[in-house]
Amino acid sequence: MRIAQAAQAMLENGIVPFWKNLRDDENGGYYGYMDFDLQLDKTAEKGCILNSRILWFFASAALATGREDLRAEADHAYRFMTQHCVDRTNGGVYWSVTYDGKPLDTTKHTYNQAFAIYALSAYYRLTKNADALALARSLFEAIESHCTDAGGYLEAFTIDWQPESNEKLSENGVMATRTMNTLLHVFEGYAGLYEAAPSDEVRTALVRILDIYVTKIYSPELHRQLVFFDHDYNSLIDLYSYGHDIETSWLIDWGTRLLGDEKLTASIKKVDSDLAQHIYEIAYTKHSVANECERGTVNTTRVWWVQAESVLGFVNEWEKSHDPKYAAAAADIYHFICDKMVDPRPGSEWFWQTDENGVPAQKPIVEPWKCPYHNGRMCLELMRRDPDVQV
Repeated sequence: MRIAQAAQAMLENGIVPFWKNLRDDENGGYYGYMDFDLQLDKTAEKGCILNSRILWFFASAALATGREDLRAEADHAYRFMTQHCVDRTNGGVYWSVTYDGKPLDTTKHTYNQAFAIYALSAYYRLTKNADALALARSLFEAIESHCTDAGGYLEAFTIDWQPESNEKLSENGVMATRTMNTLLHVFEGYAGLYEAAPSDEVRTALVRILDIYVTKIYSPELHRQLVFFDHDYNSLIDLYSYGHDIETSWLIDWGTRLLGDEKLTASIKKVDSDLAQHIYEIAYTKHSVANECERGTVNTTRVWWVQAESVLGFVNEWEKSHDPKYAAAAADIYHFICDKMVDPRPGSEWFWQTDENGVPAQKPIVEPWKCPYHNGRMCLELMRRDPDVQV
């Protein structure tokens, strides 16, 4: 079976029904927490990143399939975002709201604004709703006016856009002023906006981000991205995020191609291929991709989103290089996902993580970071590309 056919079945028979069942028709949006034992907490906080990713997912799935029921789900997520997640006084999107839509964590994080742009842009492509595009553009302007300086993009802000510490996107014992992760997803959000409604302003910002990526984030000596930085882009820790590198390798390719600049596309493709090749050599073992390597010590956990992005990264590299080892790796990891990552219990979706042998950890099935964005996008992107990869 071609991998695109398998992915469509996974999408339509597993991922879509699961997230449709999380729809909250009483308070709006989608329920924000399901524990490992599949117990749903209907009064848990609703993360605005989670809602954005659900909106992106259903809008993109509706675009890909033409299904009206999925458009209705996107409409539902859009209403919750615009009625509850957006700060109409100060601009921007909150970090989280209560189960019934009241502001809870009012941090304005650059990463969060970027995902809202990504979601709204997909929704605009689906519906041509002018208000959705206007909101996406207003969030773009908010990032550019509040979250940037001469060196690039900053991270966390208070409700009225005063700088605050970046606990939310800092990990591994450091406190980062700039992060690879936020820059990647600002690029992603802006690329989605450019795809939906090209403009000179967004194009200029995308080119700027690509320059930062190549000159500050990517290390040609290490064949990987650096992760956490101080204000001046000094790396704060020897951390190799395998999942982010393989995700970057295809996502930056995708966004760069939208700009239609052949010279720029060619130069970026070389960087992205270096990332993918190194992940293949270093992190791809036991039919899957490990999580990360900190100071030379590998974290062998298999995380749901890392496996989904690895399938896409290796498919993308196979399409570029025609080296069959990448097609084989994508198929191999897809089988690992089906065998070990997809939860076989009725009413569930994917496990959050397993060990390297596929034994699941007892982590939530749904929470503010556990979403249909990575695995749903894997399916949708495979369907769009329909590569000649057999599974």
